[in-house]
Amino acid sequence: MTGHRVHIFGASGAGTSTLGRALATALASQHFDTDDFYWHPSDPPFRAKRTIEERRALMETVFLPRRDWVLSGSMDSWSEGIDHRFTFAVFLDLDTETRLARLQRRESLRLREATNAEAEEAAAFLEWAASYDDALLPGRNRARHETWASQLDCPVMRLNSAPPVDELVSRILAALDPGRRLP
Repeated sequence: MTGHRVHIFGASGAGTSTLGRALATALASQHFDTDDFYWHPSDPPFRAKRTIEERRALMETVFLPRRDWVLSGSMDSWSEGIDHRFTFAVFLDLDTETRLARLQRRESLRLREATNAEAEEAAAFLEWAASYDDALLPGRNRARHETWASQLDCPVMRLNSAPPVDELVSRILAALDPGRRLP
């Protein structure tokens, strides 16, 4: 199967990056994550945002013209000029408790020797991630994702990301190739 430009999005902790990497491997394609384009590289990470123009230009240089790719992460507020290139999208959903447990594990591993400031930032990030279902808060939230998904020009598959990743990949592959049988 070639010619797929798949975007996987959802709440933080829903598993978009993990599923994106696994799907890219199954498709013999390449995986990219929006965070790599959204943020300037830094140590510690996630400190300085690129401008929307910088993000789009970098994506154009790195992968957008290619025939096949898998992109994970959120970009609903800055997708103009990119979203029409998707051939398929996957909207991941997962209950808040599980998402936050995943994020807490990830942050604990990432911040083993955290300063007080880094620990406070991680706590603020987790609080922000917990508010995904609150449509009144700015930034990434379910209502914005629902609206954005309804406006995409490609098929949008909705998946609960609780099952094992290989099962999710099989479901997506079956949707991309309707003649394919699930294992």
